[in-house]
Amino acid sequence: MRVSMIAAMTRNRVIGKNNDLPWHLPDDFKYFKEKTKGHHVILGRKNFESLPATFRPLPHRTNIILTRNSDYKAEGTIIKSDLGEALGVARQNGDDEPYIIGGGEIYELGLSVATRIYLTEIHTEIDGDTFFPEFNEKLWKEVSRINHPRDERHMYSFDFVIYDKK
Repeated sequence: MRVSMIAAMTRNRVIGKNNDLPWHLPDDFKYFKEKTKGHHVILGRKNFESLPATFRPLPHRTNIILTRNSDYKAEGTIIKSDLGEALGVARQNGDDEPYIIGGGEIYELGLSVATRIYLTEIHTEIDGDTFFPEFNEKLWKEVSRINHPRDERHMYSFDFVIYDKK
């Protein structure tokens, strides 16, 4: 089973501000949807609660929420307190590529078990309060990079980058 993380970050590693995305990149949303559809997605409680109500839980995916709150409930989701347990659910259900989708603390946990990172690298710096963790690039190999230029629908240019653990 491949364990993947998927995120979008700016040059200064920002992934969020005030429990929201500080940018609007429609083609990145489309990319996220295409990659994760039909898979298990593992996310933290705050990340889950930041999703618009119409997208909670994320449709066409098995949503697994990681939280320390043993009383937490969210309709249509699976609640776990441990990343290993969450990955066990995906494995038991036959998912060949579950996705860790954030936020910052969950990505930090995921670095030790992930074998692939789908990272949208946004070519700007934005003020934020949530960051994608630093990772040792000597342990990862860039296997793909596709540039997306700035256009009338996208305020910033960005690259879709795939890293595989060596």
